[in-house]
Amino acid sequence: KRDNSVMRKERHRNEENMNTKLFDHTILKAEATKEAVKKICDEARAYGFMSVCVNGYYTAYAAGELKGTDVKVCTVVGFPLGQMATEAKAAETAIAVRDGADEIDMVINVGALKDRLYDVVREDIREVKKACSGALLKVIIETCLLTDEEKVKACELAKEAGADFVKTSTGFSTGGAKAEDVALMRRTVGSEMGVKASGGIRDKETAMAMEKAGASRLGTSQTVAICR
Repeated sequence: KRDNSVMRKERHRNEENMNTKLFDHTILKAEATKEAVKKICDEARAYGFMSVCVNGYYTAYAAGELKGTDVKVCTVVGFPLGQMATEAKAAETAIAVRDGADEIDMVINVGALKDRLYDVVREDIREVKKACSGALLKVIIETCLLTDEEKVKACELAKEAGADFVKTSTGFSTGGAKAEDVALMRRTVGSEMGVKASGGIRDKETAMAMEKAGASRLGTSQTVAICR
């Protein structure tokens, strides 16, 4: 086990290369244990990442581990498919915020978007935003399942509903983030919203390409490896 001085040196070396506040240090696999989540929290604290991203079950635990630090707790909602009742998403969000979530990453109803039920998609996002009670909201549009026209529409709906970010992917579908999608999303939402690239970001070169394309946040489970 590395001591804190070694981790601090690694953090300072990384800060010379990439902004550590770009990263949501992520652990979302079904088999994630408390020990694994603790490790993620320890790493996020040592490197100064923006947040840890966890499933709802671990929200309170992560909040406790990170209390007194500037590392945020990000919780996923409607994950990974997005096709549950809006009321369920709103309730999941309210519980996450109660348990200490500072940020919410929700999945849109992709099927409703493809059916052009835009009011349904917009209201789904809007109700989650209400339940955030001030927590930051990122909207996962799952770019790998969408046409470019649908990507643009999803971003527009998220913006109309009051979301703070749009996000490329869950990392659990047929593909992850692509720089061209990030650029398209950035052009669509402008400078007023954040764009998060997530899914398949495993090395520094990819991370830098996503940032160059317009990403203001990067979600990955390989954060420490990227930053070394």
